[in-house]
Amino acid sequence: MSKQITKEDYFHVYYKQWIHVYKEGAIRDVTMKKYLMTLKWIQELAPDLRLCDVTRISYQQLLNDYALHHERVTTMDFHHQLKGAIMDAVDDGLIDRDPTRKAIIKGKPPRNKKNKYLNHFELQTLIANLDLPNHINWDWLILLTAKTGIRFSEALGITPEDFDFPHQILSINKTWDYKGEGGFLPTKNRSSVRKVQLDWQTVIQFSQLTKDLPTDQPIFVAGKVYNSTVNDVLERRCKSCNIPIITLHGLRHTHASLLLFAGVSIASVARRLGHSSMTTTQKTYLHIIQELENQDLDLIMRSLSGLN
Repeated sequence: MSKQITKEDYFHVYYKQWIHVYKEGAIRDVTMKKYLMTLKWIQELAPDLRLCDVTRISYQQLLNDYALHHERVTTMDFHHQLKGAIMDAVDDGLIDRDPTRKAIIKGKPPRNKKNKYLNHFELQTLIANLDLPNHINWDWLILLTAKTGIRFSEALGITPEDFDFPHQILSINKTWDYKGEGGFLPTKNRSSVRKVQLDWQTVIQFSQLTKDLPTDQPIFVAGKVYNSTVNDVLERRCKSCNIPIITLHGLRHTHASLLLFAGVSIASVARRLGHSSMTTTQKTYLHIIQELENQDLDLIMRSLSGLN
């Protein structure tokens, strides 16, 4: 049974118990690791902060200290993970008022990030320069990601029996625990379980590649797998054909971006990517959606100008 927390207890003690009570068994391991990392930062930055001393000023100071080491978007995540626990503490009378109100999020300037996506010509150039032998290698995973927009963990979880070649469908129903000890895991969320339509060329290629493989074993996994290994291969391919260097996740963005520019609805793109809602898709690809809206506006004006 958990210890009864009082106002005099340290904030990090309360937060640790809050994680145990509310989060253990309710969230994915990868998300739990983020909460535990937040706990470590509280223990390091505010080891002597008691619940009764969590005020707007002390909370803002905690955010400021964290922001010295992190970018603004990371500090925002830190704030959100703390806020859930703090609001429960307010409800329980352990903290008098909401100290997170009007909190100011600071952070280090963002680092120069790699391109998020390629344009149609750049993607065609990349695919044309992939090393695609008659057996599975990382280039085949790169191709499949470009053609489907699936996540890296989803790609690693694919087995031959997930392909329905006659109907040109790939079923995404599990992932691979590449960050842990290996083995199959559930998908990121319920919406991530989906059927992805494949083009006929990809169907022909993978039907040949997988025909002699064990039907229930992952086709891309042989031993310990690291995301960086595949990203290194992708980086070399990008450099060799003189296109912007992107990550494997950038290929997922590329896939979605090309679909949006081609006129595919946001709802269809959200389902294909396995997003939990269209809101996620809209937030992620807001810049592209705005660009498309500008194109629509030009089209509307041209159409109206002809009504004379």
